[in-house]
Amino acid sequence: MAKQEDQFKKVISHAKEYGYIFPSSEIYDGLSAVYDYGQKGVELKKNIREYWWKAMVQMHENIVGLDAAIFMHPTTWKASGHVDAFNDPLIDNKDSKKRYRADVLVEDHVAKIEAKIEKEVNKAAKRFGDAFDKEQFMATNPRVLRYREEMDAILKRLGSSLEKEDLADVKALIEELGIADPETGSKNWTDVKQFNLMFGTKLGASADSAMDLYLRPETAQGIFVNFLNVQKTGRMKIPFGIAQTGKAFRNEIVARQFIFRMREFEQMEMQYFIKPGTQKEWYEYWKEARLKWHLSLGMGEDNYRYHDHEKLAHYADAAADIEFKFPFGFKELEGIHSRTDFDLAKHEEFSGKKLQYFDPEENKSYTPYVLETSIGLDRMFLAVFSKALQEEELENGSTRTVLRIPAVLAPTKVAILPLVKKDGLPEEARKIFDELKWDMQVDYDEKDAVGRRYRRQDAAGTPFCITVDHETLENDTVTLRHRDSMEQQRVAIKDLKDLISKEVDMRYWLEKCK
Repeated sequence: MAKQEDQFKKVISHAKEYGYIFPSSEIYDGLSAVYDYGQKGVELKKNIREYWWKAMVQMHENIVGLDAAIFMHPTTWKASGHVDAFNDPLIDNKDSKKRYRADVLVEDHVAKIEAKIEKEVNKAAKRFGDAFDKEQFMATNPRVLRYREEMDAILKRLGSSLEKEDLADVKALIEELGIADPETGSKNWTDVKQFNLMFGTKLGASADSAMDLYLRPETAQGIFVNFLNVQKTGRMKIPFGIAQTGKAFRNEIVARQFIFRMREFEQMEMQYFIKPGTQKEWYEYWKEARLKWHLSLGMGEDNYRYHDHEKLAHYADAAADIEFKFPFGFKELEGIHSRTDFDLAKHEEFSGKKLQYFDPEENKSYTPYVLETSIGLDRMFLAVFSKALQEEELENGSTRTVLRIPAVLAPTKVAILPLVKKDGLPEEARKIFDELKWDMQVDYDEKDAVGRRYRRQDAAGTPFCITVDHETLENDTVTLRHRDSMEQQRVAIKDLKDLISKEVDMRYWLEKCK
């Protein structure tokens, strides 16, 4: 656990040092759980968004995009259930005066048990070497089986208690497990209470006539209320999807873990409208399709897993998360939810407007069911960044810090480095810069020795460096250096664009999803 915490601190520090993420309003001592994306971070975030959009919208002829407003009529949130049911179970420690999410305290306790399993596996792997069979060990080792049984029992009880809103049993579970305040070790807890997460605001010029509104806690409802607008104007036939990216806001009392849980965040959601009775097959289809998208980035199959929900949301008949192994353990990255016809039926009920689809093949109207995929853009950013940050020992005994961001997502694709700041090399380097900048994000760096510049670009996540030297002036070739392997090759200037474009092109990466 200490090693994980150290790694996470390095992630946070590195993100700031290299212009990826800054604490919001830092000159005024910041604002809790609110962050700003710096010059590198905004590019990485944009590239992740575009990688999702291309895979979700451009590659599917029956999925289209939408950009709904953040402000919505307040009845929207009554219909969706957010006014009455969008709550977190919170618990206070009487001694430290700290407030925590009760379910997260229990989940963190389970994560510690999971860490014990990992420790057992690592010990066995060392003992047996190449002959070690991880799957067989996990399925037969008595200690591992006991730990897994304990984890399952805890999570099942937690899910059941939350579903029944038995908050007294959630507190009892915390006490039975001996869970202490993470900061002080105190076990002096209050009762568990529900807390609504929506931010309230006002719309109107005067206090007397202003309408009470909410900042949207999710982007999905903007899709549902526009279902018929999109379907009719786009002449869409079921099954079809509507995709959207945008900001959402939640009054997270226990916001933590850097950008993993924030009060202002961005979602990438797709609602897929389907014929009732087909939800099971589409649920399995999108579970598999979304995992393939994640795996296309090459961040390691072992870092992902499915987690089926014990406690289903009020709108769902099936739900699963794709979890990623963050520095603080496996946590939700993306959700796949079978939402039934809850959303459209509720908005029809509260608005008095018909939100049905006329099926020409069956010659009848019905309320479509919905299959949702929902991923947090900020969480995806953290997954990519935390996995990419590595320290490695080189053959000469030195170490380098390298940010192995998948080249397709890297904020800067290539850095142009004149070997020295004289002899016409900067001028030649500028020509290459001006040519490549039309097609990709390019950096120009002429300060310090070239080796130091390589290290700086490695740590910033730039996948390629182009060094312009005296030989360049003689034969129009440059040195192309690869970040991950540090391999260097001599390349003709005229071939640079095609060579680099192939490595960073979204098509090259997304074809792995097939």
